[in-house]
Amino acid sequence: MNKLEKAWYGKAKWVWVLSLFTAIFWLLSTIRRYLYKAGFVSSQKPRETAVIIVGNISVGGNGKTPVVVALAEYLKSRGWQPGVLSRGYGGEQKHFPHRVDTTDVAARVGDEPKLIAERTGVPVVIDPKRPRGADYLAQECLCDIIICDDGLQHYALSRDIEFVVMDDRRYGNGHLLPMGPLREGTWRLNTVDGIIHNVSNYKTAELLGVSAFQYPMKLSAGNIINVSDPTKQYTPEAFAKRYSTCEALAGIGNPPRFFAQLEQMGINCHHTHTFSDHHEFRARDIPSGPVIMTEKDAVKVKDIGHDECWYLEVSATLPDTFYHQLDKKLAHLNHSKGTRS
Repeated sequence: MNKLEKAWYGKAKWVWVLSLFTAIFWLLSTIRRYLYKAGFVSSQKPRETAVIIVGNISVGGNGKTPVVVALAEYLKSRGWQPGVLSRGYGGEQKHFPHRVDTTDVAARVGDEPKLIAERTGVPVVIDPKRPRGADYLAQECLCDIIICDDGLQHYALSRDIEFVVMDDRRYGNGHLLPMGPLREGTWRLNTVDGIIHNVSNYKTAELLGVSAFQYPMKLSAGNIINVSDPTKQYTPEAFAKRYSTCEALAGIGNPPRFFAQLEQMGINCHHTHTFSDHHEFRARDIPSGPVIMTEKDAVKVKDIGHDECWYLEVSATLPDTFYHQLDKKLAHLNHSKGTRS
């Protein structure tokens, strides 16, 4: 975490020197939002295709990817043909739209799109121009529902459902960029369809005075899997017995939470290595001995790691009420557009 991020989530007073820039950011974002809302600039999406946004009002990672994976898997099980749309942040891909395939590496398409494609098997398309990418998913991949990974503020893409994911850090000091981590004010939480709390204690996280449905999310740990050879897997308990000590690394939005999760599972990490979100790993970043990392990091380390690199597989567990409300919303959309065959 850099100095500015520490200030956002601390009580630093010096951020007020950035107040002029925050005022400019507020003015420009307000004008932009008004232009879309008033119809001076059009929002677009494919006809007869539902669009679900999974985003947040703050910068940084807070658990959106596991939610996207869970949604894709659930929608598949319900007979939909889902696709995932991402900007491909951190990737080197130059030509768009681009469908992620098995030959792509994370450095090219981004770590999150690569992970989502591997976990779900659904079409994943990256394109900084979201409407164009959505059209590709609908026309070329024959998707009837699109999950947009991030993109809450990308108003050029029209949407039917919006979910916001929040973690323990919430919205930091509550200021807009660059004084704080917020892309939009907290008022935005009253306009979305649901708020998903990726927190350890939901009772203390639930927001008061917010009209949107709120849901707790639990990141359920699976096996610890070898990066080079996924057939080698241990339960966390078996891994702790096999390795009395190891190291851990994380290049995600909230590394301390990952390290705390390992500790709670009984994994003894004598040293932890923190990197920025979407960090481009080099061989020198990886400890020589046994090291455990997130699945998001593993897709980047796969080609440069060694035989003792491992990752923890996690899945988002959401309550039945979340899926019930989602089904109700989708049923209403189908009724409005005609029943899906």
